[in-house]
Amino acid sequence: MRFGLRLAVPLALAASAVPAAQLAAVQPAQAAAAYWQAVPARPSGVVAAAGELVDATSGRWLWSRGLDTKHPIASITKVMAALVVLSAGQLNRKITVTQAAVTYAQENDAGSAGLHAGDVLTTWQLLEALLLPSGADAAYLLAHSYGPGPRAFIRKMNQAAARLGMTQTHFASFDGLPWPTEYSTYSSPRDLIIMGEAAMQNADFRKIVGQRRHYIGPTRQHHEYDWANTDLLVSSYRGAIGIKTGFTRGAGYCLLFEARRHGRDLIGVVLDSTGTDPSMRFTAAERLLNWGFARTAA
Repeated sequence: MRFGLRLAVPLALAASAVPAAQLAAVQPAQAAAAYWQAVPARPSGVVAAAGELVDATSGRWLWSRGLDTKHPIASITKVMAALVVLSAGQLNRKITVTQAAVTYAQENDAGSAGLHAGDVLTTWQLLEALLLPSGADAAYLLAHSYGPGPRAFIRKMNQAAARLGMTQTHFASFDGLPWPTEYSTYSSPRDLIIMGEAAMQNADFRKIVGQRRHYIGPTRQHHEYDWANTDLLVSSYRGAIGIKTGFTRGAGYCLLFEARRHGRDLIGVVLDSTGTDPSMRFTAAERLLNWGFARTAA
């Protein structure tokens, strides 16, 4: 109501007191100021031990909590695993699913793509199995194929992190499982935004994580697979385009996310958004995005 009254006076006096060109310039400025004042200075109700939100279009920082604190990141680790594989190329390379890969996921009670031993899949298909259902079985196969072997692969992950300037990050596993401890693989909100932006600049990566689900029909070489994206924002939040979920007891429920509206991209992360409610990370991300788009629209 106060905004309406502020505009009503100059409008009534426009003919006698205010030049038309000047009035045209004043009204948008007043509107923008009123809109900006209506948007809270900080987002509310964001349940997370740490996090960050950045305007990826302009590079402008919008919000953070514990920006440089180190936290376990669970399966967000798989983003870096995918970057290592994508940088190596040969996405049509055929890889045979081993029983060891299947057993690895089962014995660690890890996220699984439900791979069948003996199936032959391409690297591209295994990347989908890695990033959509968060398959530790797919991560196992990619690490063994592109290291070659876990140690060499993890070394490549840490080298990639160093090249990106991720100074608060260390990878001890190729998939984020708590080995040798819950806190051996860690990163900070600042570093995760750096990694997320690098990943989302890769068209292949972006294509995979932007899917709600992916179906592969059966062939002579493999069974059928139907992989749903664990990032529920992709199917529930308008403009969401990725990127990765994570959970272990030490990390809690985590989410690295990005959304695009009106030509503007916001990228964010929430870490340890409770250890008991898997939906809270999506709620936290939605609140951050709603607030962020409102702030950047002003």
